[in-house]
Amino acid sequence: MSDTARKAPGAGLTGDANRWKALVFIALAQLMVVLDATIVNIALPSAQTDLGISDGNRQWVVTAYALAFGGLLLFGGRIADKWGRKRAFVTGLAGFALASALGGAATTGAMMFGARALQGVFGALLAPAALSLLAVMFTDAKERAKAFGIYGAIAGGGGAVGLILGGFLTEYLNWRWTFFVNIPFAIVAAAGAYFVIREPEGGRNRSPLDIPGVILSTLGLVALVYGFTRAESDGWSDAVTISMFVASAVLLGAFAWVESRVKAPLLPLRVVTDRNRGGIYLSLGLAIIGMFGLFLFLTYYLQVVKGYSPVKTGFAFLPMVAGMITGSTQIGTRLMTRIPARFLMGPGFLVASLGMLVLTQLKIDSAYGTQLLPAMVLLGLGMGTAFMPAMSLATQGVQPRDAGVASAMVNTSQQVGGAIGTALLNTIAASATTSYVKDHIAGATTKPQQQLVGLQGMVHGYSTAIWFAVGILGLAALIAFTFVNAGRPGSTTVASGEGAGSVEDEVPVPVVAH
Repeated sequence: MSDTARKAPGAGLTGDANRWKALVFIALAQLMVVLDATIVNIALPSAQTDLGISDGNRQWVVTAYALAFGGLLLFGGRIADKWGRKRAFVTGLAGFALASALGGAATTGAMMFGARALQGVFGALLAPAALSLLAVMFTDAKERAKAFGIYGAIAGGGGAVGLILGGFLTEYLNWRWTFFVNIPFAIVAAAGAYFVIREPEGGRNRSPLDIPGVILSTLGLVALVYGFTRAESDGWSDAVTISMFVASAVLLGAFAWVESRVKAPLLPLRVVTDRNRGGIYLSLGLAIIGMFGLFLFLTYYLQVVKGYSPVKTGFAFLPMVAGMITGSTQIGTRLMTRIPARFLMGPGFLVASLGMLVLTQLKIDSAYGTQLLPAMVLLGLGMGTAFMPAMSLATQGVQPRDAGVASAMVNTSQQVGGAIGTALLNTIAASATTSYVKDHIAGATTKPQQQLVGLQGMVHGYSTAIWFAVGILGLAALIAFTFVNAGRPGSTTVASGEGAGSVEDEVPVPVVAH
């Protein structure tokens, strides 16, 4: 794109006439990927029974997806930068649909695990391509805020929508439909993207692929995610758990060393050492740690303790979704071009932690309307407000040739945060429940009394773990206030090198301290 075209007054508006149509298909694809993270959880008990999967192996339905997705994200992001984001996006969608068809048609546990791993592989290609397409197509600051507001709302609220859809499909159709439902999503998004998206010129990364970086990052991230998954099922002192964490530290350390020395790194260190982006990846990862465990606890609380059906449970999460959409599209979008991002992210995480604080007081007989509802609204508003600028700023000021890998880092912090959150908070809850039951079971002489102690122990475990989530969200807020948007709002830095100037010239980029 020439300087004249880029600097022209209407450039922001005429640069890509189809950008809003493109957003519809990109958002649809993002919704499909986020839905998939929770929709399968509700279908898991039925699928386990049908396919004869043992209790010991059922975790692989979730783990196979998480390992492939989390481990290959950086590679997927770099492939999108080299190969073209539109091509990576459409290929990712086609592969995801194929893998979903395979999962829906599974006749054995092994076939199901393979399908889930394949979904993870194509998800790792699709997710960074989607976010980086937004980064290079929306260059006007106000439009970018709107686009990322919509994207952020879907990224945050899609998981809860997955619970509703998963509940409906499992209760009224069959667990297989939680896989088949991805196929129409993928076909519509791929067809739309193929005809509508026109990727800006000059943003591809032509340098050779960093093979040692690919191998080290993939193995390091897989070891890290598997370590946390293993900790959840086998405990933190398990030999395999410890060896996975050690292997991950060694592999990721070697990866960082290699990246600082090769000519064309898989993850250029300039992407993560930037003060803003480093702060975003860290605070976003911490926030996801707090949120992921909560989704799981509330699902079990509503179904096991309160006796809600899967569909009713899904609807119970709607206020959180509404809060996320409002926080992202109304608060975040309207204020992002006016105030520094840290004044949206920091308070956003604090409001979410206030919602968590309400949930620390959970009891067996807690009323939905007076306790769960306000907590969910606060969580949704806070996370929606914080997610929106985080998503936008994570790719802002990045050279176009690095947009894919910067987007992949956002997804990686979410995936790894999700794995850590589920394992860490589950372990805390389980040990608090065990000690509560041990202390109180002696006084329970009848079976109903023992069942009551069991339920009280479960709720006590959840509230104990939620206290930790409050602290984690508080830390996320502190990091956002300290690191993000360290310079003067609206001041610009112009990137240099191949493809520089395609995005930065029209988007306010904060001056950062390196």
